[in-house]
Amino acid sequence: VQLQASGGGLAQAGDSLKLSCTASGRSFSSFAMGWFRRAPGKDRECVAAINWSGGGTYHADSVKGRFTISRDHAKNTVYLQMNSLKPEDTAVYHCAADPGVTSAHAMGVMTSYEYHYWGQGTVVTVSS
Repeated sequence: VQLQASGGGLAQAGDSLKLSCTASGRSFSSFAMGWFRRAPGKDRECVAAINWSGGGTYHADSVKGRFTISRDHAKNTVYLQMNSLKPEDTAVYHCAADPGVTSAHAMGVMTSYEYHYWGQGTVVTVSS
């Protein structure tokens, strides 16, 4: 079972990037899925999460209005559309899921939870 993140890269302030996280090995359709980031010297932050049905989402205050999470069950993939990027968005972005977590809000507030499935990171670097 693997979560494969992609789509990171170099961007300038104001640009857009779209991250993808594709799950393989099992279906994740019953789990909430989330995007997390860790910047140097900072704590892990849940950037956005989406519940199992896609009908409920969580977005951190730092990205509200700029980032949008979505999912495609048929493709077993979750996306993070990132618009109006800022230098402070520079970080390693990971996707995550857990059989015990079905709520997007829960993913947003459980800051230290050890997720069962944790994908390798994709690096986003935003220059000013």
